[in-house]
Amino acid sequence: MSKPDELLVDLATLVESGQSNQMSLTVVTGGTVITGRLAPEAAWRQRVAEVLADSARLHDFATTFTSAADRNGPPTHLHFHLARILQGTVGIPETGGMYRVAIEDVSAWTIGDFSYSDR
Repeated sequence: MSKPDELLVDLATLVESGQSNQMSLTVVTGGTVITGRLAPEAAWRQRVAEVLADSARLHDFATTFTSAADRNGPPTHLHFHLARILQGTVGIPETGGMYRVAIEDVSAWTIGDFSYSDR
């Protein structure tokens, strides 16, 4: 979207203000469907830092995510956790991943996460 959807910005603002990670959302961005739960940016950054810190090869990158975001104004990104990229009938990764999506790049969205089947 050339202009971010105001309703989607409002949802992201509520997630940020309430520090909740229970809002399920599915978005289309760049032709890709991502489905999962939204997380407040601070919680998302903390979890990414933890995952990187536990990695023997990637631990040096953890500090990039430990600094607080310097944001003024409404959120500009959605922070997904326990999320999957839907490819046909398969959701990848199976365990869920963590994605950051620019709100202005979302071309379509719906409340809830799509189910999928690997059968």
